[in-house]
Amino acid sequence: MDEKILNQLSIELGKRLKRKKLSVTCAESCTGGWIAKVITDIAGSSAYFNRGFVTYSNDAKHEMLGVLPESLAQFGAVSEQIVKEMAKGALIVAKADVSVAVSGIAGPEGGSEEKPTGTVWFGFAFYIDENIQTVTYRQHFSGDRNAVRLQAVIFSLKTLLDEIIKN
Repeated sequence: MDEKILNQLSIELGKRLKRKKLSVTCAESCTGGWIAKVITDIAGSSAYFNRGFVTYSNDAKHEMLGVLPESLAQFGAVSEQIVKEMAKGALIVAKADVSVAVSGIAGPEGGSEEKPTGTVWFGFAFYIDENIQTVTYRQHFSGDRNAVRLQAVIFSLKTLLDEIIKN
């Protein structure tokens, strides 16, 4: 059932991106490339998807997307500030119109009182009048590692459709 949902969301996202002549990119940490995978599962996705970034480590976030080491030290990888920087960096490096960035704690270890397992931050970046705009969301998902990651992928695709690339 989950594969069917992902496929339907990806098909709708592709149709909308093509209709609006937009491209999308992904900057993924805890989802490990799963968002890019489901987008590119759709035949013809090269019309709106050029590249994505799996930036699992802090070094990768910095080297590939330009996330500031000072931000990582101050806020931690799972934070609003970092997904904003990831989303902006991906948008610029990929020369895309829209980006989604994801950083979270899928578990089973790694959580804290402040950031429990299942905490996931999302950043979306896009252009309005040639200026980069960002929107962020914090979610808390339940379940095991796979369930948290799956919910993060679904949330990303639905948010792109419902909030970022409307109609």
